[in-house]
Amino acid sequence: MADYTAYSHKMDKTLEVLAADFGAVRAGRANAQVLDRISVEYYGVDTPVGQVASISSPDARTLVIQPWDGTLLKPIEKAILTSDLGINPQNDGRIIRLVFPQLNEDRRKELTKQVKKYGEDAKVAIRNVRRDAMDAFKKQQKKGEITEDDQKKCEKDLQDMTDKYIKKIDDMCAVKEKELMEL
Repeated sequence: MADYTAYSHKMDKTLEVLAADFGAVRAGRANAQVLDRISVEYYGVDTPVGQVASISSPDARTLVIQPWDGTLLKPIEKAILTSDLGINPQNDGRIIRLVFPQLNEDRRKELTKQVKKYGEDAKVAIRNVRRDAMDAFKKQQKKGEITEDDQKKCEKDLQDMTDKYIKKIDDMCAVKEKELMEL
């Protein structure tokens, strides 16, 4: 009978990517995940900020970045300024402070659209995994490795699994949208 673990693993990876994308969407709260995609050059290698500094959140709207090597203050500040984060870093010579402003209504709606787009992209990825699996089952049936009834059962089970993952994506989107719309 069919082995769904490879397809389930691919669908789980899609959910992980979606969660990472959602983490990078700043919701007006300080969240260290927004820095995950920001890198600085450290000894000739692009290195994520989280690997060259400690990142803490003293309150709900502030992140403090304290590099382990003081020479990285300026490069980290520059990397944040050139990123799409939209926050001006405050450098006091020892640490960099990021103060997250309260989101206005237009920005909330814009971020909600972005969340919906990430959700749709994830659903497309899930459906692509389903399509690849369906093609594999059809090939197995043509080769005589499985019967037509087994193929139909596999396709039904796969559709059920796909529906389950699509529901998870919808739930994740709803939670993130709710978080964005909170004042």
